[in-house]
Amino acid sequence: MLNTFFKHRSINPIIFTQRYLTVKSDVDLNVQMKLLNDRKQFRKSLDLFDKYKENNINKLSSSTITQALKACAQICDLERGSTIHRLISSRINNDFYILASLIHLYMQCSDVSRAESLFDRSNKKTKAMYGAMMKGYIKNNMSEKAIELFNKIQTPDEVIVTLLFNACAQLETTEALNLVKKISKEIPKSFQSDLFF
Repeated sequence: MLNTFFKHRSINPIIFTQRYLTVKSDVDLNVQMKLLNDRKQFRKSLDLFDKYKENNINKLSSSTITQALKACAQICDLERGSTIHRLISSRINNDFYILASLIHLYMQCSDVSRAESLFDRSNKKTKAMYGAMMKGYIKNNMSEKAIELFNKIQTPDEVIVTLLFNACAQLETTEALNLVKKISKEIPKSFQSDLFF
């Protein structure tokens, strides 16, 4: 029911949640941070996170940590993001959502070497992690590296293929154009309908 109100913006969800919900649990915190992030109120989201993280950092869910890292990435708050990373460092090897969010944070803040270090140390690389790396390489004008990384992915999905096309477009070379043509012929028909229509 609340989603219907929020989608149609018949009530302000932030006022609603602040008035009727107090943060009593990780779920409450996650919901409020997501609402703030969705409205691009990243500093407020982080202020709320800071207020409740003090004695609870190890109890916070991956979703809540991911919301905090997303806010840090959006405003390029590398210092705060690095602090969160340090506080949750014991959890990242087993949590691929947090790891992908950290990679995204470091790439957004142009700390490519830290993102690469996290990616390289990961035993199991997910498509979200590959996507964060490729998107970061493109953002940091390193499209060649995005293409190299693409070539290591066994079964790319639509997002990964789209990122490859973006990297090739950024390069504007004959080789990149030929790669786009080659990959376009190889992708399943179902991808083509999703990508081009």
